[in-house]
Amino acid sequence: MDGSSEAFKEKRRSEGEPAPAVSLTQEAVGKIRNLLEEDGRTDLKLRVYVTGGGCAGFQYNFAFDEKMEEDDFAIESGGVTLLVDPRSLPFLAGAQIGYEEDLGGARFVVVNPNAASTCSCGSSFSTCSKTEE
Repeated sequence: MDGSSEAFKEKRRSEGEPAPAVSLTQEAVGKIRNLLEEDGRTDLKLRVYVTGGGCAGFQYNFAFDEKMEEDDFAIESGGVTLLVDPRSLPFLAGAQIGYEEDLGGARFVVVNPNAASTCSCGSSFSTCSKTEE
């Protein structure tokens, strides 16, 4: 990404501890806001979570959610809220979430310092690299 990201104000809903830094580009904030306004659902929050699968081992997932769980990390930026569950947070610490539109389509993208490798489409990643001895 191009450094046009806005640092999130970080809050942990329970325990009062700050979450590891996650940032969101201005393009992602704008797209989230537009999607919510188009749907007339400005109460929704974007949830990002990591699951097993994809071609590289772990997969990024995005969904709009009405409910914030008690142990979610809520990260606010530009009038939108990003939710991250505690299981996904270690995989996303320090990540930057952006939005891209190109000939291949439109999608949210994650630039993740914890990913040792990613698939070519960018939707899955692994956290350890395979080395030969």
